[in-house]
Amino acid sequence: RSLLTARRACRKNNNNTQQLLFVYIRFRGESVLRRLLWSDFTVVSSRKVILNTPVISMATGQMMAVTLLTRAIEYDVVGRKLEALKLYEDGIESLLKESKAETDPKRKQHYQNKILEYMNRAEQVKELVTRWKNKGVISDKIHIVEGSTGYSYSRIFGKYFDDEVREILIEEPYVRDHYQICNLVMFCELAVSSCRNLKYIQLLTVKDAKNNNEQGRAFDTLKDSLQKQTVKFVVEYSEHMHDRQVILSNGYVVKIGRGLNYFKPSPSKYSLGAFNYHFRECRETNVDVFYCPENNKS
Repeated sequence: RSLLTARRACRKNNNNTQQLLFVYIRFRGESVLRRLLWSDFTVVSSRKVILNTPVISMATGQMMAVTLLTRAIEYDVVGRKLEALKLYEDGIESLLKESKAETDPKRKQHYQNKILEYMNRAEQVKELVTRWKNKGVISDKIHIVEGSTGYSYSRIFGKYFDDEVREILIEEPYVRDHYQICNLVMFCELAVSSCRNLKYIQLLTVKDAKNNNEQGRAFDTLKDSLQKQTVKFVVEYSEHMHDRQVILSNGYVVKIGRGLNYFKPSPSKYSLGAFNYHFRECRETNVDVFYCPENNKS
């Protein structure tokens, strides 16, 4: 009865369907939401879901798609848009594979309808993330003079790293060389230690095709390390990116002319600045910080 009540409520409140589903999952458990995701069912047994008339056995691929899309909706509702978008994309891809392999016309059509629904929502979330990058008013400007010190990541990002930050998007084309990867690790260390509710870091960068996949191995190591801190790390590659910026889910966007790599090499591993970058000399660059309350989804 409660399941039918939820369905009726969803039909009457189309604008708040996701919110209703999320509230319902909190009280009734994930298995119920999975059934709602594959709506139009009439009977549910322990191992099969009946959709209209065809009976679908929940194979491994189908269960993977349902799991991914279930989490996508949950994260979408609570404002974790970056992670939700990734889950939507992975869930849709999984569902596409099932659709291509399906031979029953009714099941195939059902898959295609669901794919379109989730593709539309994924597009909406993607457009929202794109707006994050382009909106907002200037909050702070810093000009870093060539050779100056005192501009560690803590100085640049520290005041914006707080408990409202749940997701971080890093757009940095150059994370290939050892020192660039070390800069990324140092940034992640500060983020994890400063943002107690951080759950997701996404890096958009250019793939290094010349260095025998050292870049990929380094990212895998960082991913495993962050996972131990319950932070998911995802890397996506783009061959045509140039902008450098860090987008925080609390509404702040930090744009640095040189990206994360504005430090000069240390003259010696025994000099101040070798480990504490507060003492490391910097290259000249500009830092622009924007804030848009609309972007704050915490």
